[in-house]
Amino acid sequence: MNNVLDGIIIDPGHGGIDSGARGSDLLEKEYNLLISKYMYDRFKELGIPVYITRESDITLNPSDRVNKVLSYFGNNPNVIVISNHLNAGGGDGAEVIYALRNSSKLANDILSSIGNTGQNTRRVYQRRLPSDPTKDYYYMLRDTGRTEPLIIEYGFIDNNDDLKFLKDNYKQLAESVIKAVLEYKNIPYNDPNMVITDTYKVMKGDTLYGIAKKLDTSVDELKKINNLTGNSLSIGQILKVPVLTIEPGETELYQVKKGDTLYSIANKYGISLKELKAINNLKNDNLAIGQLLNVPSGLSLASSYTVSSGDTLYSIAKKFDTTVDKLKDANNLTNNMLSIGQKLIIPLIEDTTYVVKAGDTLYSIAREFNTTVDELKKLNSLVDDVLSVGKILIIK
Repeated sequence: MNNVLDGIIIDPGHGGIDSGARGSDLLEKEYNLLISKYMYDRFKELGIPVYITRESDITLNPSDRVNKVLSYFGNNPNVIVISNHLNAGGGDGAEVIYALRNSSKLANDILSSIGNTGQNTRRVYQRRLPSDPTKDYYYMLRDTGRTEPLIIEYGFIDNNDDLKFLKDNYKQLAESVIKAVLEYKNIPYNDPNMVITDTYKVMKGDTLYGIAKKLDTSVDELKKINNLTGNSLSIGQILKVPVLTIEPGETELYQVKKGDTLYSIANKYGISLKELKAINNLKNDNLAIGQLLNVPSGLSLASSYTVSSGDTLYSIAKKFDTTVDKLKDANNLTNNMLSIGQKLIIPLIEDTTYVVKAGDTLYSIAREFNTTVDELKKLNSLVDDVLSVGKILIIK
């Protein structure tokens, strides 16, 4: 194996008029672009020379795509081409296809790394052109010169279990490929979210699930960083523990009040529980009244929201009294796909005022402004339904 890496080319499959395979609420071209752009940004962050064949929803015919690939670094065997796709047609799990001119090493490494995310894996294979078995069936493998190209099928878009996993874990899947590529070329890999700064000593009665829950991580993450192939533990065993790190940003202080929990505070400021604990270097969920916590500056429940499992744009819009279109506009979203942990800007609802006229009631005003009587009373600190002409009401 040649350890020289001159560059990476990311190819989001399909695009434009070619939507690729279809799921219940997702087009393959959308997913391919999403995971590819994440991968592109990460390779740049890691200092690897990288190009991407498309950065938006445009149509590329085979010759356009191949010409782009060969134009970036030339006809170079030290270039890896990653063409991202989704499968369809009945089945589940990931596959990797590699060129006839290359060994299966990188393809196998990638599939194994994808499997470490928890995604099912199927096979690594080659496919020959029926009219000429000396050539690859897929043009991205056949016509890309001496580069080392791979087609990665991350799962089946028409399988509901696969689809949910793909949408919830696209960043982890992308990271698994990045990690495999860098290790293949003997280049150090740095996980963007986790550093191992702590350990845990296994006690009687401990299970991986119990430890993962206690330390706010996952069984898969514990197994991965400790190179565990099974779930067995021994008393006294020392486990490496992943600790979330986040880049420092603008923060302000929040004083814990009676009834506060870490979860309620995290939700209020639109971040995850894990992020709040990382900002404050907390090892457990215990809080004391009066305790000061660092929280993101300028964020509130009305301006930022972190996507949770089961969320949809519709449910989030309903929760914050806005619309799907406004959410998409505020966050520059081109489709309805969300991922767990994604941060959304919530369009702020501006308050206005209304001067009560003769004949007005709380009910008629609520109907006019598409709100409720209870909301009006709460917003204006009203204890009953009595209004006086000329009274100024605050309206959302």
